[in-house]
Amino acid sequence: MKKTILSVVVGVLTIGVFTAAAMDASASGSTASARSKLTIMAPASPGGGWDGFGREGQQGLRMAGIVNNAQVINVPGAGGTIGLSKLVQMDGRDDILMVTGAVMIGASALSKTPESLADTTPIARLADDYSVLVVPAASPYTTMEEFAAAWKQAPGAHSIAGGSLGSIDHLLSGLLGRTVGINPGDVNYVAYSGGGEVLASMLSNTAAAGISGYNEFRDQIEAGTLRALAISSPERLDGVPVPTFIESGIDVEMSNWRGYVAPPGISDEARDEMVAIITELHATDEWQDTLRRNNWTDSFQVGAEFDAFLEEETVRVSDLIRELGL
Repeated sequence: MKKTILSVVVGVLTIGVFTAAAMDASASGSTASARSKLTIMAPASPGGGWDGFGREGQQGLRMAGIVNNAQVINVPGAGGTIGLSKLVQMDGRDDILMVTGAVMIGASALSKTPESLADTTPIARLADDYSVLVVPAASPYTTMEEFAAAWKQAPGAHSIAGGSLGSIDHLLSGLLGRTVGINPGDVNYVAYSGGGEVLASMLSNTAAAGISGYNEFRDQIEAGTLRALAISSPERLDGVPVPTFIESGIDVEMSNWRGYVAPPGISDEARDEMVAIITELHATDEWQDTLRRNNWTDSFQVGAEFDAFLEEETVRVSDLIRELGL
């Protein structure tokens, strides 16, 4: 009970800090363009994938001189949907961007939130991140084929640790299960709030396997404490010595794309300025280095192309959740 109360208090304080910062930004720069002062909302806790993406963007914008003052604010909770709700309430604000991605679509569809990405102003898709399935170093499984065979025989005995319900990790576990012949409802998926907790469950051998972005596990994979069995990319990634699920005989691929959206109700001019800012970021050497360092795949989209992608992705993820019985 005490832990629950503390969590609520911390959440309220975090949102309160964000609200105060946002109000200050609005009051001090309501007539200034995003180039003079830009807030980047990471709808997750510090240290996670969205936070890292937002801070990489912040650093790139600063180093290239594209934006004079860029700050990152964290609004964690519920697969990003708390941040989404806050953004939708900022109708007309033209000095803030929110990091978003596939996880948010899944979380919104699964929890049936009143807000969705359709209520925001799409700005850009920038990168695809791919998920890897790992096992502890002491695991008897050395290949994805071996794990899949044992998993199919005893799904309940092979718990899979991953991110929040509706996350890419969750969807991927269900899709993998269905593809190898397991009823998705029988997949023993254990949801955690972030990659750090997933990692802890692996290192303590409390889960048979784990799914998260490759970067979440990279240090432990390279150190030999975790063994990577397969990755969800359509083909092998440069610098990542991990076979794909497809190579392992499991016809599954899934990307954890990341990008930016703005609040609803902004003017066409403000939207175009935001698009220009992110387009300039994408063209910098700093951002190309960011892609290489993080093993992200360049998937840049803006305008009508990104709008269409969001519509298609929303339908695809919603259909997948329904098909998997999640």
